[in-house]
Amino acid sequence: MSTNLLSSPTNFGIGGVVKAISWNWKNQQFQIVYETIGSGSPLLLLPAFSTVSTREEMSGIAKLLAPHFQVIAVDWPGFGESSRLPVNYEPAIYEQFLEYFVTSVFYVPITVVAAGHSAAYVLKLAQKNSSVFSRLVLVAPTWRGPLPTMGVDRQIAGVFREIVRSPIVGQALYKLNTVPSFLSFMYRRHVYVDAAKLTPSFIEHKWQNTQQPGARFAPAAFVTGNLDAVHHQADFLTLAQNLSVPLMVVIGESSPSKSRADMDALAALSGVQTAVLPGSLGMHEEYPEAVAEAILPFLRTGS
Repeated sequence: MSTNLLSSPTNFGIGGVVKAISWNWKNQQFQIVYETIGSGSPLLLLPAFSTVSTREEMSGIAKLLAPHFQVIAVDWPGFGESSRLPVNYEPAIYEQFLEYFVTSVFYVPITVVAAGHSAAYVLKLAQKNSSVFSRLVLVAPTWRGPLPTMGVDRQIAGVFREIVRSPIVGQALYKLNTVPSFLSFMYRRHVYVDAAKLTPSFIEHKWQNTQQPGARFAPAAFVTGNLDAVHHQADFLTLAQNLSVPLMVVIGESSPSKSRADMDALAALSGVQTAVLPGSLGMHEEYPEAVAEAILPFLRTGS
């Protein structure tokens, strides 16, 4: 594995040292960008999947935890500053990537703080190879993409995904769904609680992320449910029930009803430590101070 320091400045980072690794998926070479800040035992931050997903959304938590840990935040394949290749994004990509990353970059069991949809991938890897993790924190965890959550049939969602992947119509549809006014609407609806934080400059910055070459492919897979690592709540809960490492779940008290029900069911499992805090699906970015304060005692128990 070659790890190199990126020479170009980053626009979507956490304020640390930026590096990249090469990772191969079916003869497609991805450049994966990650960033390190702080010192101590390693702690991996995984951003949520979304149209605007970048490691930058973990920057608040990263800076607050950096005095206690060596914090590493990564951009998932197809998102952020990692390669956004026009491949068929599916769960197998992220399952294999996560296992590769944690076994190649780290040489001791690590702590993970995973936001949103990354939760199921962390739980699946923990079930497959528990020795790579020391403890897990899931912040506003979800397992079902937006369209399936809305009740859209998965076959219909798949047709929509292929349309978005198409060269001309797909690009037009993607642009309509990433205009600043629509991004602001979606943030107000289920990502942020405090609309005053959704300033024009904030939304403009998010919009810039959506306009990178190849940006539509992975988000289209997420929105249509093609990145759902499981398809039933029972399977999601089973992953957590079989854990052999400590687990903490952080719930946004204003999360959408279906997502909140899944979080509550996860939190109700025996042995799971829980915190309910202000926020919704973007609570890790909107309220980093509250999240960091709530999870730090749990994290330091294992350090």
